[in-house]
Amino acid sequence: MNESNLIGVNEINQYIYCPRRYYYIKFYDTIESNYYLVDGTLKHKRSSRRGGWFLEVYLKSQKLGLHGKIDVLENGEIMTPVERKRGKSYYINDEIQLSAYCMLLEEAIDESINVGYIYLYESKSRHLVHITPWHRKKVLEIAEAIRNMSLDKIPDFADNPKKCEKCSTVQYCLPKETRMLEGENAKEKREA
Repeated sequence: MNESNLIGVNEINQYIYCPRRYYYIKFYDTIESNYYLVDGTLKHKRSSRRGGWFLEVYLKSQKLGLHGKIDVLENGEIMTPVERKRGKSYYINDEIQLSAYCMLLEEAIDESINVGYIYLYESKSRHLVHITPWHRKKVLEIAEAIRNMSLDKIPDFADNPKKCEKCSTVQYCLPKETRMLEGENAKEKREA
């Protein structure tokens, strides 16, 4: 697999959050700064350092077709990736992102990595995540779905419209306006 076909682990998270949002970022480079992106970036930069941590470890794998930067790599009995998030809770897309980092790390050190942590800045809490075969399968499925995306096929809107409220591509996606126009077009087609 050539370098241009490697999928960034962060792209997997973005795609799961909303394939339509990811479509605009991928094909139109439309990501805009908003409070949530800036706040997350600043939290990463201000993170504390302590012994036994490696910050921002970059890994790539031709075999997996992935590359990415692990936020924190703990060097204890086993090397353990830590994914940092700005909020007070985490979601399945965050678990799958962490799973992809575990898979990259496994290949790099030739050891099985079946756990990782998600650190939440807002609650200052760490959450142990057990990496299952289901997680690993989802990583590969989503990476393939990203590779198969095309400019001429815009994905549907997110299932949860609340995601649009904090989205950094909302001004390009225009979910309310598009839904309204699609509704009018659907009505015209029914009447014709």
